[in-house]
Amino acid sequence: MKKIISGKVREVYEVSEDRLAIVTTDRISAFDVILPTPITDKGKVLNSLSSFWFSYTKDIVKNHMVSEDQADMPEELRGPEFEGRTILVKKLKMLPFEFIVRGYLFGSMWKEYQKTGGFCGTKLPEGMKQAEKLPEPLLTPSIKAEEGHDVNVSFEYMAEKLGEEMAQKVCDTALSLYKRCYDYAFERGIIIADTKFEFGLDENGELVVGDEVLTPDSSRFWSREAYKVGVSPESFDKQYLRDWLTENGLDGKTPPPELPEEVVQRTREKYLECRERLVPKG
Repeated sequence: MKKIISGKVREVYEVSEDRLAIVTTDRISAFDVILPTPITDKGKVLNSLSSFWFSYTKDIVKNHMVSEDQADMPEELRGPEFEGRTILVKKLKMLPFEFIVRGYLFGSMWKEYQKTGGFCGTKLPEGMKQAEKLPEPLLTPSIKAEEGHDVNVSFEYMAEKLGEEMAQKVCDTALSLYKRCYDYAFERGIIIADTKFEFGLDENGELVVGDEVLTPDSSRFWSREAYKVGVSPESFDKQYLRDWLTENGLDGKTPPPELPEEVVQRTREKYLECRERLVPKG
């Protein structure tokens, strides 16, 4: 099969004119660098979470998943090493934006708020603290930079590229997805602080959500029990790994360092607990 993308975490193969196979590996990246040490079972966790959310939200928007049954995969992807980490999906015409929904004041948003009192042109209430819940979730589109971090863009810029109607539809859909899944996760002890969505158009020009959805790689997942305003919350995503790299002066370093066994195991436990809390048994 023709491999068409080898991303930070996923390998994408062309199966036919209208189908792709996506294999989610155990690779992990931080600060835009792929680390040399894999996190065992991470790919299976991401795959099962995305599959669950696709099913849970299919009444809001169509998704690209065709099958996760290994019997439906091309023969080359039926080995045990692909089990639980491979899905068959529809090819889409992807929109050239990532759509970040933010529910809490954290990360780059917190840094900008401290300087300007707002974020991406949206004014926020005065006196807010780090990790405080926003009055309403905020959608901020971004585009891939040629090098380094993604670049935030305005709704007006997005509307100019997609058309006003499509831009508004994507915005409404992303916010609906976030709110539905936020409520579900909150009941199970996880706060979805923010998340990233990617959308495309199918053969009929209909909006479809693709890539991954609401995983620890594409979202900030915090412990509801440990959450406090004003501090960096305990997380179920790779924030623990980012913090370890930062504390050791290894953030963004190339070549990236091998991870100590303790860091690998702690990160793996966080991913597994996330799946344990969110994906129903059986």
